[in-house]
Amino acid sequence: MENDIDRIAAHLAAQRDQSDALAQSAREACPDPERVREVLERLRALVFDRTSTRQLRSDLEVVQGMLAALMGREGASRMIDKLPDIRHCVSMDLQAAFDGDPAANTYAEIVASYPSTIAVSTYRIAHAFYELGQAVIARIMSEEAHSRTGIDIHPGANIGCHFFIDHGTGVVIGETTHIGNRVKLYHGVTLGAFSNRGGRRDVGRKRHPTIEDDVTIYPNATILGGETTVGRQCVVGGNVWLTHSIPAGTRVAIEEPKLQVRTTNQPDEPSCDYDL
Repeated sequence: MENDIDRIAAHLAAQRDQSDALAQSAREACPDPERVREVLERLRALVFDRTSTRQLRSDLEVVQGMLAALMGREGASRMIDKLPDIRHCVSMDLQAAFDGDPAANTYAEIVASYPSTIAVSTYRIAHAFYELGQAVIARIMSEEAHSRTGIDIHPGANIGCHFFIDHGTGVVIGETTHIGNRVKLYHGVTLGAFSNRGGRRDVGRKRHPTIEDDVTIYPNATILGGETTVGRQCVVGGNVWLTHSIPAGTRVAIEEPKLQVRTTNQPDEPSCDYDL
């Protein structure tokens, strides 16, 4: 048994000296994910007014110190400067959720229970880190929201204010997506890229669609491609597969399905077809 342990230990140690992906990942600098999550929650508390006005200055100083440990003093100062703008957009997103969902009774209910609130507010914070060149911190934050909500928003995406994702599960928004103001998505929407054989040759290229102002996209629609633009005030129906641009004011829907009903207790009866 000891000989087996020695043999495996020697084999693993030799692998660590190689230049494969795992060995390289262990050599690369990476912030502590737990510390990043703690910073995220502190920032969310500030954005959602969970700290008293009397305590605000002190809490800001604490968060700035935590940020400085993650990204240096200059980066921390620049991040703190972004908080008023982040709060403004989060407030508009909250208004969008309240305006767009008749089931919502209060703003507090939306903050406490809607997955869109968690996912989109985290995106707002993570995007600020992404813009400051802190992509790894931003990705850790966005994946925290993804694991909690099932909504996957890359922090590199550009999303305007007054944005709401109704229900939310299964939404994917890719890195180079551009979304305008007053856009509403439903669950299962994918704003994605074409699968490519070029791999990393596409780094830096716009691979995901542009969604202009006042667009509504219904459940399970898939919109792909960096050259695809959905014009302002468009409505994209459920289950649509869209890979080309559509002009402003367009409504897109798949052909209505045909419903087939069979009476199971009368197997010899012909089936009845009904058009929906």
